[in-house]
Amino acid sequence: MVPTKLCIVTHTFLPHVGGIERVVFEQSKRLKKKNFVPTVLTHRNYTPQHYTYGGINVQCYDAINIGFRLGIPYPIPNVTSAKPFLEVVKASDLIHAHGHPYLSSLMAAKLAKRYKKPFVLTQHNTFIDYSGIWETVEKVNDLAVGKPTLLAAEKIIVISQATRNYVLRLGADPERVQVIYNGVDLERFKPMKHGGTAVREKLGIPQHAVVAATVRRLVYKNGIDTLLEAANITAKKNPNLVYLVIGKGPDSADVKSRAAHLGIEDNFVLAGFVSDEDLPSFYNAADFFVLPSKSGEGLPLVALEAMACGLPIVATAVGGIGEILVEGFGQIVPPNNPEALAQASLAYAESDFADIKTKLRLIMTKKYSWDVNVAKLMKIYQEII
Repeated sequence: MVPTKLCIVTHTFLPHVGGIERVVFEQSKRLKKKNFVPTVLTHRNYTPQHYTYGGINVQCYDAINIGFRLGIPYPIPNVTSAKPFLEVVKASDLIHAHGHPYLSSLMAAKLAKRYKKPFVLTQHNTFIDYSGIWETVEKVNDLAVGKPTLLAAEKIIVISQATRNYVLRLGADPERVQVIYNGVDLERFKPMKHGGTAVREKLGIPQHAVVAATVRRLVYKNGIDTLLEAANITAKKNPNLVYLVIGKGPDSADVKSRAAHLGIEDNFVLAGFVSDEDLPSFYNAADFFVLPSKSGEGLPLVALEAMACGLPIVATAVGGIGEILVEGFGQIVPPNNPEALAQASLAYAESDFADIKTKLRLIMTKKYSWDVNVAKLMKIYQEII
């Protein structure tokens, strides 16, 4: 059988860390085993023009990426990007772009139409509530770039019902929209006996402490400010409750300074960047997981990873997170409400985590995996090729 050549367009890719990047990688490495040949087409972000990541071929184009310094990862392809786009699209049997608002996705859609290639789009997030002028820019971009990209797609994959509602509001044809929930690597993300002990020792977190972990890019739009204020409340009521914050970002220094100003450094531990290889042990250093998002969440991978490790979730009512929480093992609170987040965290701090982890892990093994996700994706490919 002749392999199917895939052009997978994404605004950024590994080693740049992010949810979309992880989804593309997990899908691509499994598609390689199913008679597909994926080439990821992405912008050049301190990488060579061509490179291989985890066995996946990556072709880069040059772009302007000023927005990254502002916490807005939106590369703008420059004039020279036309050549790599043409080369990869023309050599491929199917074009699959990730993210409706990116100029790279619109370029891929236009070229797919020109060269009569099937075009699939995956939409990951819902509307992101930026402040001030950036929110207006996002709305304009949704109409000028996002809507034409959605209308060009033969099939639109969304990762939650919340994301589905978002693309429908922008004019997507409901007959072309299909929900496929993200997966999780159940072999990597699992409860580990004594797996988090070394992490606690390294970070100076007492072994008897109750740890609430979060994995976030440290920008305030991700809800870190809400988490800080919640920690300030819980530290006074239960000093044994420690928040473990995993990740880095443009607001890292300010977050550290704010925690020091509040005097909660012992209860708000900043772990910084953690590699994918080490991430499972950091989840295992925690007793439950907190997701304080403000907006824009389609279906966060970190929530699935945490639950696969047996961690119950306290999350804000944003995007599709409520669609995957397992009844009895998660709680939803309003966004931008430190008091509600604190009260839910304090309640979980009194739970029997050993019993919770065993039951939640068993449920996750039956509901989510990347193999199930990719099987559904392949069915879509086969329908339109």
